[in-house]
Amino acid sequence: MNIRTHLMWDDAVTGYDFGPGHPMDPVRLGLTMRLVEAFGLDGQVKVVAARAAGESTLRLVHRQDYVEAVRRVSADPTVADGSYGLGTADDPAFAGMHEASALIAGQSVGAAEAVWSGQALRAVNFTGGLHHAMAGSAAGFCVYNDAALAIARLLELGARRVAYVDVDVHHGDGVQAAFWDDPRVLTISLHEHPRTLFPQTGWPTETGGPEAEGSAVNVALPAGTGDEGWLRAFHAVVPELLAAFQPEVLVTQHGADTHIEDPLAHLAVTVDAQRAVAESCRRLADEHAAGRWIALGGGGYAVVDVVPRTWTHLVGIAAGHPVDPQAATPDSWRHEVYARTRQQAPLRMTDGRQPRWRDWDEWGYDPADALDRAVVATRRASFPALGLLP
Repeated sequence: MNIRTHLMWDDAVTGYDFGPGHPMDPVRLGLTMRLVEAFGLDGQVKVVAARAAGESTLRLVHRQDYVEAVRRVSADPTVADGSYGLGTADDPAFAGMHEASALIAGQSVGAAEAVWSGQALRAVNFTGGLHHAMAGSAAGFCVYNDAALAIARLLELGARRVAYVDVDVHHGDGVQAAFWDDPRVLTISLHEHPRTLFPQTGWPTETGGPEAEGSAVNVALPAGTGDEGWLRAFHAVVPELLAAFQPEVLVTQHGADTHIEDPLAHLAVTVDAQRAVAESCRRLADEHAAGRWIALGGGGYAVVDVVPRTWTHLVGIAAGHPVDPQAATPDSWRHEVYARTRQQAPLRMTDGRQPRWRDWDEWGYDPADALDRAVVATRRASFPALGLLP
């Protein structure tokens, strides 16, 4: 067992359930854990069930009145009226909402505590990454912002520089907002352009508050961006920024909704490119954060075909036992998928791609290319504040 990598898991996280027909189907969490187990990865890590985030921990990011509102609708969902973002189409109230949300948050906070204390070098909470929740409201399927809470806990424990890299198709707005004016935290988000996707934020010109100019970095990708462009943008922005910032811990969010099959967005990325980014994040943590890496899940609404494979690759990479992309998905897992969803499971851990990209420094900037224009907009807005050339 590799006790240097913790996998945060408690079966009760599947109680985070907005109800039938909601895109955030908790089956995606259960199927991911079952695929992790089918490949034997649970034997390559230390599986840890952290306690739920308590009141004082939630208050690191969230307002007291908001936490109290979540508790009220958790006890009686019928009182939810849309205030605080609770009881909306995106975030319907459900019994036990507070408990399930606090449990997911607790897994990310527990991951932060384990990595900072040295109990673990790396930790994965694929149930987390709920990056839209704000200090005083739920938003975008997110009730408590576990990513921001993990970072806030790292700062509370003494971290001086934490980098957050978010590759979900949606802008990591809640995390950016939490640390907008805090120079100790660098937030980097690669997402579909706000003109075409919720939450309509994440413009390149959003670069941090007066006390932390350059601490927020946003890459707004054109709709339709595929593997080559997505990877080109990532490598044109993220490694150079991390090298300049030199974080003590790297926190990453791996929403799987960049995938071409995702029903809620418009990028065209494959599982193979998502796997490549996870590998890059581990390498960047090794190069710039002494290996300290906390990896979270996030969005992802192709709950059978995409999410379990993407996050199982993430677990394998963090554990140092990567799953061969050509590997067949285990028969036992495919049977469980059908039994639980009546859908046919994917047969292999790959989408059949070998993603490549044109290196920014080698190939330069093509002003006729929309992807390259997006990258240049980000570099011009954000790089000078960190002493880098745009």
